[in-house]
Amino acid sequence: QVQLVESGGGLVQPGGSLRLSCAASGSILSINTMDWYRQAPGKQRELVAGISSGGRINYADSVKGRFTISRDDAKNTVYLQMNSLKPEDTAVYYCNVQGFSDWDIPFGSWGQGTQVTVSS
Repeated sequence: QVQLVESGGGLVQPGGSLRLSCAASGSILSINTMDWYRQAPGKQRELVAGISSGGRINYADSVKGRFTISRDDAKNTVYLQMNSLKPEDTAVYYCNVQGFSDWDIPFGSWGQGTQVTVSS
């Protein structure tokens, strides 16, 4: 069983910055992809950014140039640095991690979500 713990959300003014973290723990053999999603009220959950075990990165067009995803494999942690935040970035942010457990069984886990609110 793999657990994810997110942190770093909060209230920030437009133009401000936040850094989200998501730490995975449990019976982990290896981690493949680590992604950040977000869901705004009344909208579907959308992929914000993702990073593979090989370091390949992709971003949603709406956050390119403002958000940076990174990972620390020694800590089984993924980060999302968010700069130049806009009110439309307001959402609950979720991390999703996929990999293999100690028994070579594939897993996919979601974090509990962290609220990001961008408002003056």
